[in-house]
Amino acid sequence: MATRIEIDHRVRHPEKQHRPDNPIVRKPSWIRVKAPTHRVYHETRALIREQKLATVCEEASCPNIGECWSQRHATMMIMGEICTRACAFCNVSTGLPAPLDADEPHRVAQAVVQLGLRHVVITSVDRDDLVDGGAAHFAAVIAAVRLAAAETTIEILTPDFLRKPSAIEVVAGARPDVFNHNFETVPRLYPSIRPGARYYQSIRLLDRVKEINPSIFTKSGLMVGLGESKSEISQVMDDLRIADVDFITIGQYLQPTAKHAAVEKFWTPEEFKELAGMARAKGFLQVSASPLTRSSYHADADFKDLRAARAKQLAA
Repeated sequence: MATRIEIDHRVRHPEKQHRPDNPIVRKPSWIRVKAPTHRVYHETRALIREQKLATVCEEASCPNIGECWSQRHATMMIMGEICTRACAFCNVSTGLPAPLDADEPHRVAQAVVQLGLRHVVITSVDRDDLVDGGAAHFAAVIAAVRLAAAETTIEILTPDFLRKPSAIEVVAGARPDVFNHNFETVPRLYPSIRPGARYYQSIRLLDRVKEINPSIFTKSGLMVGLGESKSEISQVMDDLRIADVDFITIGQYLQPTAKHAAVEKFWTPEEFKELAGMARAKGFLQVSASPLTRSSYHADADFKDLRAARAKQLAA
């Protein structure tokens, strides 16, 4: 029987400690954000603590947390705070997680109600320790939110369910409004940046969601700044369109610590505009590309635009 790894939270990534340090480069002016001070930010933080929930906003050190929480927008991270993988870009703690919390779906739903969310984004750590990768838990959270807040639209950001591909059917069968799974980077960089993932499994996941239910919006995200080329990004866009993915997000990778992958380049706002134009030309219904873009950044407004774009497409 596996023994649970006790994580020392002073060292979030014990598996990375043997790596040489990558100096953290000063961020350019277009990436810097203000420290959160708004009253609503603190109210949102207090509610998250009260419901004993984790958020990717905090665990992944999102630079937009001040802006989003000041508008009561928080991305729930279910199935614990410890991930079974050790991606080179990610700031979430790694190790063997605790058992699933059966009350978590109810607490997530209550937080959605208390925050008054019209659109909620729910993500998770990777749970390769679970037989179904956590698919049934995702479905339970979706069901709980539907019961408590029937008018709230639901966006999920899932792992790849690499060890249990049929789990996709369980999650898609729960009928989220948006099914997001991030590619993160170009296939050439997977061995160093996402060693536990497989690029073509991610393609198959998003393709399978559309096979199960074509009405579900699908979405994926990329980081830039890890050494990828524009031609490689273009190829990923093509692969996503072949899988009929509706929405792509592209943002700048920011290095969490000296033990994480180094930033090879800070892409300029003008270059992000070029990437956005490239994506629109390839036929995505919705594109969000900027230095501070993240998967759930402005997700509520983006969902409205996404739904309007589909209606326009169907009416054409």
